[in-house]
Amino acid sequence: MTTPAATVILYPDSDGMPLPDGEFQSPLYVNAVGTLRLHFRNVPGARVNGDNFIYYIEGNPRRSVAPDCYVALNLSEDAIASIERHNTYLMWEVGKVPDFFLEIGSESTASNDTGPKRDLYADIGVSEYWRYDATGGDFYGEPLVGERLVDGEYRRLAMRAEGDGSIWGRSAILNLDLWWIDGDLRFWDPVAEQWLLNQEEEHDGRIAAEARAVSAEARVAQLEAELRKLRDE
Repeated sequence: MTTPAATVILYPDSDGMPLPDGEFQSPLYVNAVGTLRLHFRNVPGARVNGDNFIYYIEGNPRRSVAPDCYVALNLSEDAIASIERHNTYLMWEVGKVPDFFLEIGSESTASNDTGPKRDLYADIGVSEYWRYDATGGDFYGEPLVGERLVDGEYRRLAMRAEGDGSIWGRSAILNLDLWWIDGDLRFWDPVAEQWLLNQEEEHDGRIAAEARAVSAEARVAQLEAELRKLRDE
């Protein structure tokens, strides 16, 4: 008599479907995830990702969520290795739920983001849940809202409105201020007292710095040549 082979449970890293409302959501998603990745890239134990499956019940690959952006902090090396090995987030291997979720409002996702998905995020213990509506309120009814999990239920964080129409609030988890400014989502670092750069701004800044360095080197070389010429005269 042979012993049945153990059933191997697969946790897919993709459902083969494109990002919902991709033409609208894609640049917003890239900006949010890319900006936070740059900010946390040198923070030990931090992981930023988006549109990536998070499985929350071991043995049931149908129980997963894929927030537009998540941030997980204080992860062990083994936890990060698990995420990279599977290309998914298996909560029972990682050892914790991500700390911060962000959803981007769109026509096909808004009702789920404010209803069933919000309830699920509370059930699995996501500490902060933010919703960003680039239109200013067409999808969520407001431009930006953050919620903090307290005793298993979400409670709204204080949001401040400025005279120019911008809206902002503080994320205690990220230690950043999230701003809705003319439809854009920006992140302010209150410690460094500066805006976080997105990937395009980071690239442009690096190119400009390299150009300045080359220009400075060329000027130094020119001055050294002029000095040698004066000495030879």
